[in-house]
Amino acid sequence: MKIFIKNLVLTVFSAGLILSCESTELDLITDPNAVSPDQATPDFYLNRVQEEFARFNEDMGSNGAEVTRLENMGTRLYQQAYSPASQDGEWRYAYSSMLTDISAMNILATEANFKRHIGMGQVMQAFTIVTLVDFYGDVPYTEAISGIDNLNPTADSGASIYAAAMDLLDDAIANFTTDDNAADPENDYYYGGDWDTWVKLANSIKLKIYAQTRLVDASAAASFETIITGGNYITSVDEDFQFSWGTNVVNPDARHPDYADNYTTTGAGDYMSNWLMNYMDNSKKDNAITIYNDSDPRIRYYFYRQNPTTPGAVDSDGPNQQTLSCSVEPIPDHYADGNFTFCYLPNGYWGRDHGDDDGTPPDGELKTTYGVYPAGGEFDDSTFAGVDLGSGAAGAGITPIFLAQTIDFLKAEMAYFDNELEDAKTYMLDGIEKSIEKTMAFGVLDGGADLSLEPTATDVTDYLAEVEAEYDAAAGDEKLNLLAKEFFVSLFGNGIDAYNFYRRTGYPNDLQPNLEPDPGAFIRSFLYPAVYANNNSNVTQKTSVTEKVFWDNNPDSGFPLSN
Repeated sequence: MKIFIKNLVLTVFSAGLILSCESTELDLITDPNAVSPDQATPDFYLNRVQEEFARFNEDMGSNGAEVTRLENMGTRLYQQAYSPASQDGEWRYAYSSMLTDISAMNILATEANFKRHIGMGQVMQAFTIVTLVDFYGDVPYTEAISGIDNLNPTADSGASIYAAAMDLLDDAIANFTTDDNAADPENDYYYGGDWDTWVKLANSIKLKIYAQTRLVDASAAASFETIITGGNYITSVDEDFQFSWGTNVVNPDARHPDYADNYTTTGAGDYMSNWLMNYMDNSKKDNAITIYNDSDPRIRYYFYRQNPTTPGAVDSDGPNQQTLSCSVEPIPDHYADGNFTFCYLPNGYWGRDHGDDDGTPPDGELKTTYGVYPAGGEFDDSTFAGVDLGSGAAGAGITPIFLAQTIDFLKAEMAYFDNELEDAKTYMLDGIEKSIEKTMAFGVLDGGADLSLEPTATDVTDYLAEVEAEYDAAAGDEKLNLLAKEFFVSLFGNGIDAYNFYRRTGYPNDLQPNLEPDPGAFIRSFLYPAVYANNNSNVTQKTSVTEKVFWDNNPDSGFPLSN
């Protein structure tokens, strides 16, 4: 135990050095919520790691969702949209909390032969380090939590970290399939001790890695197909990798973070994405007046409307400068030229355009907010009542991390680029169907809303038929464009895979542009967090967000990324 305590102190200390050398960061070592050495058990550490992993994915997923229009990005210039300091929380979750806690847990778990504890940590560690590479590029790994012998850990190459993640997944599979009577964790918040599904998940993350490296690894497609042929990966909604939130408000606040931020006594705080709401409600034919028929069956689950109209829309009482200032402004030329929606949408979908950096008007009880999926809010039954603390499902939502539907879309992508267009269509439709199934299951969490407006089986069938017809009628890369947009809709709640797909393919190529006519180049990777770049002598901050991660070999210019 004395050896463990020494290692724990060195590990936490070195993690702090990755973050900052300033005295204000000393509280990271004495976090009152952290596990202390005298309380340390593998189960205590694993409980903490599982929540840290969920919050890390929430934050990284929001960043990816904002730049890909799944959520609103409220800054006009990409270089300034995400300052280094704004990324410090994500970096701390990864290094000072999660990876440090996994390292400390492994010491105890190894001594006790708790192999499945270690296996769960290995899966979450693999997923985390891959995500860090996807967003930041080269980052510390092998020296990241090595103790006081190295106060300035150097960055590993993204490719080597990906290789390390694959090794972790192989080791995790061995730990999950152990037959030496290893003790199970007290709490498995993801799969409830179903080790066969954990093995499927590990193989599924390999699929994610092969899809992401297909541009730089000639063997990736064959490796992807080998796993698909083997069939031992997540294939159904009940195998989805997700974290379930609760309804407790304080000590601790166990609610979905988006619910906690938007279901308050003063109404909603965040703005929904006009691009996503418009695509789901108005991208198909004949649906400008009524929801469903040809609109997306998931829309009432994703979004809750607090008001029946939006100022400036044709169904409204007119523009309102106080609550929606853009409703009295002319449409920007680049929006008009591209025939993009601007400012307001029909049917009461009140959000913001990409890059809208207006202030905060008195619209908290008017604008559209998160619905029952995945945030655990209200199902939209057209009552248009304001949200409040505890309304809807009271925050009992999920963080979707990696889902069976996502694998269907990755299969569609791989088939498309292998010129198997009919297979790509089939996989896409499978993914949409799983997404709708998963979303509609959240109707039971609505807290008493009128469910007579739930989509019918006919609504779902009609939507799938229309997507199929559009795909069949599309020419050239318009098939990929449709696939991409449907993939993005299915990723609502976590935009990590949308951000990766967008950089791999450049699609969708008709996303709503930034309100700023010249916002600068799209973010090919995020600037390093300040706590890392400012305090490590072995790192130099990036000069631009145009630096690409190792698997992105697409052109610097001329590539069809939208601004």
